[in-house]
Amino acid sequence: SAASDVYKRQEHKRGLYEELMLDGKMEEHLGEIEQTAQKRMKQIITSLAEKNQITEEMKRENQMSWVQAMNSIKNQAEEMIMSELIYN
Repeated sequence: SAASDVYKRQEHKRGLYEELMLDGKMEEHLGEIEQTAQKRMKQIITSLAEKNQITEEMKRENQMSWVQAMNSIKNQAEEMIMSELIYN
């Protein structure tokens, strides 16, 4: 069932947390997650900007619209990363 799957994931995370803390590897693990998240963020932003035709030309011609569009893309990318890397 879905509830038992959630419980199993929580128990796995708890075990991983305890293991990383005891082995003194938590900082290293978090650093790896941060690097992965930053790399993925750049990939997603680039992809979404291309898909939505957010270009350097748009930036020159209408900076406010470009900033709004890029902020929206950044927010979408952050949500995707949180879902992919943090919540799972």
